[in-house]
Amino acid sequence: MFGVAMTVLWWVRGRPDHLESAHADHGFDVLGPDLESRGDATAILAGGEPYTAEVLDELPNLKVLARIGIGYDAVDVDAATEREIMVTNTPDGPTTSTAEHTIALMMAVAHELTASANRLRSATGNYVSHQNSMELNGRTLGLLGFGRIGQAVATMAEAIGMTVLITDPAFENSVSIDELLEHSDVLSIHAPATPSTVGLIDADALHAMKPGSILINCARGPIVVTTDLVAALESGHLMGAGLDVTDPEPLDLDHPLLHMDNVIVTPHIASNTTAGRARMERMAFEQVALALAGETPTQLLNPAVLTNGS
Repeated sequence: MFGVAMTVLWWVRGRPDHLESAHADHGFDVLGPDLESRGDATAILAGGEPYTAEVLDELPNLKVLARIGIGYDAVDVDAATEREIMVTNTPDGPTTSTAEHTIALMMAVAHELTASANRLRSATGNYVSHQNSMELNGRTLGLLGFGRIGQAVATMAEAIGMTVLITDPAFENSVSIDELLEHSDVLSIHAPATPSTVGLIDADALHAMKPGSILINCARGPIVVTTDLVAALESGHLMGAGLDVTDPEPLDLDHPLLHMDNVIVTPHIASNTTAGRARMERMAFEQVALALAGETPTQLLNPAVLTNGS
């Protein structure tokens, strides 16, 4: 499509040490990550930073934007297509790390690890009488979304004796959202942020959840209405929450979610294990190499770009 392979790659949030051999194999020159050089980039390995039409207009040489991770809601894909820019992602890269992080949050909240550790630090005493944790064996895990990560979470949850329910229109054994909320002891979100999911977990949905249940979100912050979640936690309706994503993100340091013993908030790093990050960067680089060699990337998100302008 582009005639010759390009030789410039601009890094964003990446760690080039993971890909030194790949750079040598493909002969790319590596620039960045610095904003002053990005106008020269023919390819970008992108984190979660926004790529609006205005930003893309500042990248006149860009041919491929390779998202390190699954979600690409920060990328204006239509604007990229109009500018003949390929957009790719790495849907298989973060699966294991994010699924493990989900289980870690679920266990930490269910076993009141933050509250228990804080009581010990404060030497409050009477530790057993203060503990009211949830044993997960025999409980029901509800999965909102059943893609790669949701399926991995289901496998791990079943291994510790949980029953799994799913809500995902792509699967025949999917239950309704109402049924999912009613029966889940833990609700874990693994859906993309779309017009149909943004704000889906609002006051009504949270009220429909079982009293004493747990909410986990390792997907996208805007799916949950933050003020409604705070209210459900403060009222005691929910036992707790584990969040790797929030809305807004990051939260202000004085936000109530950061000061509740029954809530754990991590800074959108669920996929960021050493192995997971290296895997995603390698996969993103492979997409770049295909695109700049004139081949079709295997994870192309905007196939219309292949015929755009032809």
